[in-house]
Amino acid sequence: MASLLQELAAGLDACYTDLQDAFHRITVVTMSEFGRRVKENASQGADHGHGNVMFLMGGGVNGGKVFGDWPGLKEENLDRGDPAVTTDYRTILSEIVEKRLLNPHLDEVFPNFPQASFLGVVQGRTSTIGYRHFLPRMDY
Repeated sequence: MASLLQELAAGLDACYTDLQDAFHRITVVTMSEFGRRVKENASQGADHGHGNVMFLMGGGVNGGKVFGDWPGLKEENLDRGDPAVTTDYRTILSEIVEKRLLNPHLDEVFPNFPQASFLGVVQGRTSTIGYRHFLPRMDY
């Protein structure tokens, strides 16, 4: 797994290097659709699980911090042997959509998701104008 993380880091570094002049306008989100179990499997890997991690980078990211709660890996803190989910991924993505994409219509992006308070992962402002203000009119 360490070699895969090195490969990811090299790819993100290349992204930053190539887009350096525009990086203040870019927000990169790296995440997986599944977490991993705590215990190693027979092939010295980890099976799919619940808890996961997200990496953010970009000019508008409040970096150098870990956001969310870390319950630890003690048995009583696990969810059926998995790291527990402490922050719904939509909480993070909602903040990015609203503050970086200026789209306040989160109920359309994430229907039926009860909005939680933002964690402060990105800089930006909330917008009352929103993305619709920038769309071309289609009156024909």
